[in-house]
Order: sequence, then structure tokens, then C-alpha cells
Amino acid sequence: MTAAPPVSAVAGLIQLAIAPVFLVAGIGAILNVLANRLARVVDRVRTLERGLPGFAPDERGRARTELRTLSRRMRLVNWAITCCTASALFVCLVVADLFVTALIDLGSGRPIAALFVLAMALLIAGLLLFLLEIRLAARSLRVREELLKD
Repeated sequence: MTAAPPVSAVAGLIQLAIAPVFLVAGIGAILNVLANRLARVVDRVRTLERGLPGFAPDERGRARTELRTLSRRMRLVNWAITCCTASALFVCLVVADLFVTALIDLGSGRPIAALFVLAMALLIAGLLLFLLEIRLAARSLRVREELLKD
């Protein structure tokens, strides 16, 4: 049976785990923004769907175009949320693996590095999807501004 690690070793592991924990907090803030954007899109879809039967034919066409754009935005935000959530989960696995590897004295940092790289790749993907959703939203607003000009 192996001896329990000294308290100083566990304290050192906790210090190592602090940076990834802050990263999880940052990802949580990003997820909050994404969830709010998704909620606003869903609210707009519900409003348009409720009013669609009463719209004039030309308004109905514009509403359907907007609904298609909103549908694309919802898909992008959903994928961004999925990627960011998976990223946070992998960061949590990094923290857990730090402790397990040190406590069992495995000595190999490759799984930890691989998990961290995967977490960063998923975070990058989530942020890129977020950027695409923002660009799509801005582009649809730009079209509406042009329609208002005579």
C-alpha cells in the first residue's frame, strides 16, 4: 500500500488546479451570454410565429425570411453552447486528472495535456460559432436598416 501524499503535495496540487478553475468560471460567463442570446432569439421566434397568421402577405414573407435567419442563429448558438459546455467538462477532467495522477503517482502528464488541448479546441470552436452567430445577427439587422431607407 502506498503512503498518503503529504499535505504540502496536496496543497501544491490545489494551487495547480486554481488556473483551470478560473477558466471554468470564464467559460461559465460565456455560457451565460450564449444562453441569454438563445433566449432572445427564442422569444423573437415565438413572437413572429404568434403573429404570422395575421400578417399581410408581404409582411408574412419578411417574417418567414426572418424566421429562417433566427433558425440558423439558434443552431449556431446551440452548437456554441455545446462546444463551450464540453470545453468546461474537459477542463474539469484536467483538474481531476491532476489529482488522480499525482495521488496514484502515475507520473505521465500526457493525458492531462491532451485533455487541456481538447478543452481549448472546443472553446475555440464555441467562440467561432458565437462569432458566426453575431455576424449573422448583425447582417440581418443591416438588411432591415436598408429597408427603412427611401
